[in-house]
Amino acid sequence: MTEEAIEKENIAIAKAYKELLKVSYRTLSNEDKKLIRSAFDVAIDAHKDQRRKSGEAYIFHPLAVAKIVAQEIGLDATSIAAALLHDVVEDSEDYSITDIEGMFGETVAKIVNGLTKISSLKKDLDVSLQAENFRKMLLTLNDDVRVIIIKIADRLHNMQTMDAMRDDKRVKIASETLYIYAPLAHRIGLYNIKSELEDLGLKYIEPEVYLDILNKIKESKEDQDKYIAEFSAVLKNSLDKELSDYTIKGRPKSIFSIRRKMQNQGVSFDEVYDKFAVRIIYKSDEANEKFLAWKIYSIVTDHFRPNPIRLRDWISSPKTTGYEALHITVMGPKGRWVEVQIRSERMNEIAEKGYAAHYKYKQNDEKEDSLEAWINKLQEALENPDTNAVDFVEQFKLNLYSKEIFVFTPTGELKSLPKGATSLDFAFNIHTEVGMKTRGAKVNGKLVPLSHELQSGDQVHILTSESAKPNANWLDYATTARARSKIKSALKEDRKRIGEEGKEILRRKLKQLKVTLNEASVNELVNYFKLKTSLDLFYRVGIGTIDNAMLKSYAASRSNALMSFIKNKISRKQPIKKEDLEKDEVTAKYDSLVFGKEEEKLDYKLSNCCNPIPGDNVFGFLTVSEGIKVHKNNCPNAVSLQSNYAYRIMPAKWIDASQQEFMAKITLSGIDHIGLVNEITNIISENMHVNMKSISFESNDGLFSGKINVVVKNNTIIKRLIDKLKKINGIDKVIRV
Repeated sequence: MTEEAIEKENIAIAKAYKELLKVSYRTLSNEDKKLIRSAFDVAIDAHKDQRRKSGEAYIFHPLAVAKIVAQEIGLDATSIAAALLHDVVEDSEDYSITDIEGMFGETVAKIVNGLTKISSLKKDLDVSLQAENFRKMLLTLNDDVRVIIIKIADRLHNMQTMDAMRDDKRVKIASETLYIYAPLAHRIGLYNIKSELEDLGLKYIEPEVYLDILNKIKESKEDQDKYIAEFSAVLKNSLDKELSDYTIKGRPKSIFSIRRKMQNQGVSFDEVYDKFAVRIIYKSDEANEKFLAWKIYSIVTDHFRPNPIRLRDWISSPKTTGYEALHITVMGPKGRWVEVQIRSERMNEIAEKGYAAHYKYKQNDEKEDSLEAWINKLQEALENPDTNAVDFVEQFKLNLYSKEIFVFTPTGELKSLPKGATSLDFAFNIHTEVGMKTRGAKVNGKLVPLSHELQSGDQVHILTSESAKPNANWLDYATTARARSKIKSALKEDRKRIGEEGKEILRRKLKQLKVTLNEASVNELVNYFKLKTSLDLFYRVGIGTIDNAMLKSYAASRSNALMSFIKNKISRKQPIKKEDLEKDEVTAKYDSLVFGKEEEKLDYKLSNCCNPIPGDNVFGFLTVSEGIKVHKNNCPNAVSLQSNYAYRIMPAKWIDASQQEFMAKITLSGIDHIGLVNEITNIISENMHVNMKSISFESNDGLFSGKINVVVKNNTIIKRLIDKLKKINGIDKVIRV
């Protein structure tokens, strides 16, 4: 670099540092500023020879992370200093954790050490973070929740600056972000950051979709601003009489949430009715917050008709993230549904800043905070050695995003559970021992099965018995990670005990058949009975589902197989590989897909979870037992696969598939009328490259729903067909399943 370029860069670094101090959410004392300055000086020194892939000086990264921590999350000077230092120990040999503790104290060192441990996980495998690494990362929550918060800020800045990376690397990091970091941000209450992480994840995984929605939002912004002004004008006079200080503002929904609605509801961008929310934020002391929120609710519903099933009262029962607000959906001008969020300034700060603002307003006499209680419960699940890492992370992720219900114990204590939780989940929420001994439950005084789904407001009484114990059916009834983890552990112990007994029984029975129980014979038995593990084999022998007759059949087939093997070896005069003795199911080669940079033609199977067809954006996934399975990029399982098993992902693309045909399922719904089915079948028959395999329709009270299975050659044909079907009078939705 030239001296002029270096000088220019130094000016930019100094400007970024000053900006950091200026935008801090907290008021910084002189001591705070000294701490931050010292951290900045150490970071400058540690990263002096480093540059990012984009070419800029590395110090801009910790400065940007510290700014997110200071401005958007609102943490204190200790956290800002730790953010500046978060890569120092990992990236520089000149500084150790002991050095950091000596210079900045125990708290900063503990946070930096936690962040360093997370960074070092990336080197354990050929992927950035696997399921087990996610679990290790989450363990740092117990050290100091600020470790995870700063890591989320670090991930946000990395996502904002990924353009210099390779495509495959961007998809991998974006998948991780959607898989774990966005849900974590949501759980800690960082809703703005959660939305930005989701949008950026979509930007790199489905760039065309992201840009399409982004451009449409920009195009409709002027109309939305005009609509919000019109909506606000109706309320202004009434609100002015009751409130001294308030603001009304509109906020567009995130690109990711609009995309999710388009997918879930099978509608286009124009058909998504609530693309923005209106927020009414009012000034109030804490004593009058609730009263004023309902006063505003009353004013809004005086002017606009509310949707009664869309009322959300998170003021009386705040979310476990600390979020408080009233949400109502009303019929606004021009017959459009509008979501109205009513928050005090305090509630709005908590919604914007999450954890940090929650603790700013927390009173000393409060009981254990909900976030602390959540971390304590999480710790128990994390440290359970019997929990499968992938299962744990999947359950953990589901519970992060799940909506909440509030139920009561027999003594009137309020408990929060994920929506969809059952009476069995409630039992394990009370205590593990209560869950293990559950024999039944009463909800609102009536006896209910363990699978009974609880609703907000239910009062639940668990019936226990010393003789009760978990069985395999319980896994069908339990939905929470805590309950499932405990049930699986109990079943595993039981299965292990029966398996040990079964092993000894098997040894005796095989001895009678003149077969020795060893590694080779166990593997043969596992394959013969089409099982997965030796424990499966021993367990089945232990419970008697593999009996003497079945073992005799195995022994006979073993003798026949050995004879065949010897004959084959003699006739071919060559060694026989293991795979020659196994009958593999291989999909016919249609030469329609190629894999990897070399564009190799390999055997593959199309996955059933998303049914890809030529023209769909796809990737290959190398399975353990089924070879390459092909998934669509927007498959429901794609993010999980790309995040947990990125090293097994193979880039794939369609080539000439003109000779191959694929099945696609279409569902339709709308208003029924005479001749509708005839119109639909005519359109399908007019498309020469579409072959209809089956069609079924149901009509009820003037509405119809239908399913059509068609065979097509590629994605373009199916899209064209769907577009034509949508134009039929009366049809409301057409979705490819």
